[in-house]
Amino acid sequence: MTGIPHVWWPTALLALVLFGDAVLSLRPAAFIQRCLDGVRLPRDWWWILIVIKLLAAAGLVVGIKYPDIGLATNVAVIGYFVCASYAHYRARFLKQEFWLNCLGMLALSVSALVLPYAI
Repeated sequence: MTGIPHVWWPTALLALVLFGDAVLSLRPAAFIQRCLDGVRLPRDWWWILIVIKLLAAAGLVVGIKYPDIGLATNVAVIGYFVCASYAHYRARFLKQEFWLNCLGMLALSVSALVLPYAI
């Protein structure tokens, strides 16, 4: 890895997906509700996930111009989805929502970190 990413689009894609996820979470779709209920996250706390995802999307967008901010934000997003994966594992909620939503977002986050430096 070099110090400056070579392409910007993986970071922008992750920011767009996180923003879309936050918007979907405003009135959670059934698959989001099943996911959050499955890990037993109290409904009173669901709003904080929206804030986290919006701040992460903003940090990634800023990170396109300022790579250090983008790197730090991307690492934080990976940490978020690692914690979400652990929550799924701990709650023994390893259904389709875990494999598609949680691990899919973790894979996208890791890809968005690695690809800009590898391409």
